Amino acid sequence: MALALQTSVLLKAARQLLDELSADAVLLMTETDLDWVEVLDILPAKKLLVAAKDPELHTLLQANPDLRILDIDPGPTPTHEQMSVALLEAVATDKLKSGAQVIAMYNGIGVEAGVPEQIDSLSVIHLGEHLERLTAADLRKLDTHVPLETLRAVVELATEIGQEGREGKPVGTMFVVGDTDKVLTMSRPLNFNPFRGYSRKERDIRDKKVREQIKDIAQLEGAILVRRDGVADAACMYIDAPAPKETLGVSKGWGTRHISAAAISKQTKAVAIVVSQSSGRVVIFQNGMVMLQIEPFARPMIFQRFRMDHSDGTEPQSGT
Repeated sequence: MALALQTSVLLKAARQLLDELSADAVLLMTETDLDWVEVLDILPAKKLLVAAKDPELHTLLQANPDLRILDIDPGPTPTHEQMSVALLEAVATDKLKSGAQVIAMYNGIGVEAGVPEQIDSLSVIHLGEHLERLTAADLRKLDTHVPLETLRAVVELATEIGQEGREGKPVGTMFVVGDTDKVLTMSRPLNFNPFRGYSRKERDIRDKKVREQIKDIAQLEGAILVRRDGVADAACMYIDAPAPKETLGVSKGWGTRHISAAAISKQTKAVAIVVSQSSGRVVIFQNGMVMLQIEPFARPMIFQRFRMDHSDGTEPQSGT
């Protein structure tokens, strides 16, 4: 099936931007199958990255040997967040460098929920503004057992809690992400589980509305456990993992949350994320070690949404 006129025109515009800006790649986020022979007549295959917004379409496109497909789980998230996940995946798999300039093509105007739409938007994204402190190796270390999309959602939530607190008061909390079955054997409830009885959709931390509700739950004592697929499983959990001697050195001078986070990440394959009540700092632990620290008033360099500079000069709404 031939390309729609609108898609063909946007592809040619992307090629012109690619050449004139000496950009590193074109990211094409598609909701529909396309005539890929015609697409590759316009865009060079070596600079094209494709992300499908539907699992079945993703599987179909993976069978095409001429395409470089980014493996993302769209989840119930807006397009700009899916774009962040796709770009992070590209950096993590060495398809892009952290300082790259990318031409992004996507559907930015949803007409009807659940109905695939044509590409209608074009943006220029400068990864250097957001990822200059991050390497592909850093991402791979964190992505070992927890998908980047889930990790991004939890760290974004933790960063917001550290910056904002709740109702004007500082809040300290801990998230333990991934390897949930084993984590549960090393923890016990301090109170009732506020997630009990809710559907998976209502507990999916990748949904911004769910994250807003979890900010209230974060005020309760104990850790919040999140499965690797982004579904919050339990809260108000006391972590009872034994802290090995090498963990104590890492945690010297920190409180019980940090010690517990280091211990549970050492004893399991989970990633533990602590929000300090005193400073708002977010600390990420893996394998008992500190992998990353985010200061409360610094921009969250890894997981912040990418600013999209529209080619028509207009500024998109930030959604925050």
